[in-house]
Amino acid sequence: MKDRSHDAAMAEVFRSDPAYAVELLNSILEDGEQAELLIALRQMAEAFGGVRSVAKSAELNPSQLYRTLSEKGNPEVRSLTAILRVMGLRLAIQPIQPAAATH
Repeated sequence: MKDRSHDAAMAEVFRSDPAYAVELLNSILEDGEQAELLIALRQMAEAFGGVRSVAKSAELNPSQLYRTLSEKGNPEVRSLTAILRVMGLRLAIQPIQPAAATH
C-alpha cells in the first residue's frame, strides 16, 4: 500500500465530506492563523482538481494562485472570493455573539 501525504489525505476528506470542509474553514477563521487558512485552501484546491484547475475556473493566473496559497501568501478578498466560489462556498460576515433580544 502506498503512503499518501497529509495534503492528499485531507483533499480526499474534503471531496467525501464537503460539510467538514466548511466547518474546518469556519473554525480557522474564528481563531486560527492565516497560514492555517492557506494550508486548508491548498488542500481544498487539490480536492477540486488541483491549483491549476481551480485557477482556471476562478479566472485567476495559476502562478499567482500558487503564490497566493503559499506559506507567505496574502490573498486579496477578490482572489479568496473567486477561489471559494469554485468550491461552492462564499465568505460571510456574522456577529461574534448573537444580538440580545429586545423586548
